[in-house]
Amino acid sequence: MQNNILWHDLTVDDAAKVSEFYEKVAGWERQSFDMGGYNDYVMSPEEGEDPIAGICYARGSNKDIPPQWLMYVNVENLDKSLEAVTRLGGKVLGDKRKMGDDGKFYCLIQDPAGAYMMLCG
Repeated sequence: MQNNILWHDLTVDDAAKVSEFYEKVAGWERQSFDMGGYNDYVMSPEEGEDPIAGICYARGSNKDIPPQWLMYVNVENLDKSLEAVTRLGGKVLGDKRKMGDDGKFYCLIQDPAGAYMMLCG
């Protein structure tokens, strides 16, 4: 699906504590996700339903991601969109990173107003 929101992530110092917060406040079901040495969390509306968000530790390639909810938006051509970010006064923050096994990549951007978003393609 092009030009749609695919996912939401929150990257924080203490993902266990914050995921428990949202489990109790929003009523989301929390499942740990092995990251090789620690666990991030995927959040679902109810047990057995597809996950809707991730709550991740600010470690490794995520260490510089700001602690705010980030939308992941699927674009038709990631390179073209990243060029437009810079041309239109935004910032491309970091390098493109691999996303899953389907060949997609994603990259953190900042718009001219200072808001962050992940572009995927």
